[in-house]
Amino acid sequence: MSDPNLIEQSEKPKNTATPLRCLIGSIISAGLAIASYSLLNAIAISFATNPIHSQNQLTIRISSAVRTLVIGVFTLGTGVFAIVTLGLFALGVQLLLQQLRQKS
Repeated sequence: MSDPNLIEQSEKPKNTATPLRCLIGSIISAGLAIASYSLLNAIAISFATNPIHSQNQLTIRISSAVRTLVIGVFTLGTGVFAIVTLGLFALGVQLLLQQLRQKS
């Protein structure tokens, strides 16, 4: 516990959020959300145009479950990135307003 490296690391200042960092993060997250949505749309269209051709009920149920899971994962990813985009943008606006109030 008396290691000097541990003490030095804990005393370093943390990176603080700035409006520019929030805006850049929001743009990156929006790009990922749009890409995820585009991929989700392509997968959904592919699943809709290629129905399951089988007489076996177990095969139909398993493939239906897999398709549902794939669509669900991409929908969840799209939603998470969209919420992160909105949150980072709102944080950037809030920080910008705080900086403007402190100057005046």
